[in-house]
Amino acid sequence: MITSNRGLLVPETPVATRDLRAFARVPIDAANRAYARPLREAAGALRAQLSRDAEVVLLGSVATPKYVAVLLEIFGRSLSFPSDFVGRGDMSRGGLLLRAARAGAELEYLSIDGARRRGPRAAKLDIGSV
Repeated sequence: MITSNRGLLVPETPVATRDLRAFARVPIDAANRAYARPLREAAGALRAQLSRDAEVVLLGSVATPKYVAVLLEIFGRSLSFPSDFVGRGDMSRGGLLLRAARAGAELEYLSIDGARRRGPRAAKLDIGSV
């Protein structure tokens, strides 16, 4: 998971109230060194552990540079995202992921480098299938 002040953490990392307060104090902005430096360092360490042809999938926001600018520096063309994320907000992306997981269907991924990351709002997902 991407944090505002500790870079990347594995999902099993315990997070206490003091950690949440510390996260809240650091704005998520690619131009903010307090955010970008730990993310860049953690992403670099991860990149060093991966094979040369590994694909890294970003399941967060791709519409703004807040994650993309830093991660693209490290992963380049290896950084991809689900193409169906274009035009979707947080909740809609989550619903899309849940539906795909339940159906056992893999989403289509595109390299972030040079991709269209913003678009018109996507159609609402059918609530009955969550």
